[in-house]
Amino acid sequence: MSRSTAGPEIERLIQLLARLPGLGPRSARRAALALVKKKDQLLVPLAGAMTVAAERILTCSTCGNIDTSDPCTICSDPARDTKTIVVVEDVSDLWALERAGAIKARYHVLGGTLSPLDGVGPEDLNIESLVSRCSTGEVAEVILAVNATVDGQTTAHVITDRLTGTPVRVSRLAHGVPVGGELDYLDEGTLAAAIRARTPF
Repeated sequence: MSRSTAGPEIERLIQLLARLPGLGPRSARRAALALVKKKDQLLVPLAGAMTVAAERILTCSTCGNIDTSDPCTICSDPARDTKTIVVVEDVSDLWALERAGAIKARYHVLGGTLSPLDGVGPEDLNIESLVSRCSTGEVAEVILAVNATVDGQTTAHVITDRLTGTPVRVSRLAHGVPVGGELDYLDEGTLAAAIRARTPF
């Protein structure tokens, strides 16, 4: 049985840090120690930033993004293409696409994927509001930027079915050989998808 090596306040900090993705108990202890050692430079500013974030961060009622305003900065941006909506599973996917800077469109965050084993059905995702956005006649294309997993592809099929009858064109991200990838290191599914999605050279 392990004994506590610090006061309850520090142990609580470690326990909370250990809940973050990518941080286990040992990493959480190292992070907590770094914060405590640099209290004025790290711990106090972090605590202040987290307090402000907890008070001000909202979920955008239009797209599901997180921001400090509703509608969010992306939905309010007049330079965005209002005729295209990129559908993503999570806010982290939205951020990844924005970092890439590949498209200046609007987004729609589903909040996950369908997963019958986990009890996640269509009613648990942000699908109905997407259908509502597409029914206005303003949207011309929906790009399904969901992960190439079984749950992701199942979700994409359900969305496509739900958008049948609306005036939008539904497309998806290309699957296949990544830039810089070597064929010998790719799995069979990726190679098969690349062959099916081949394009003129």
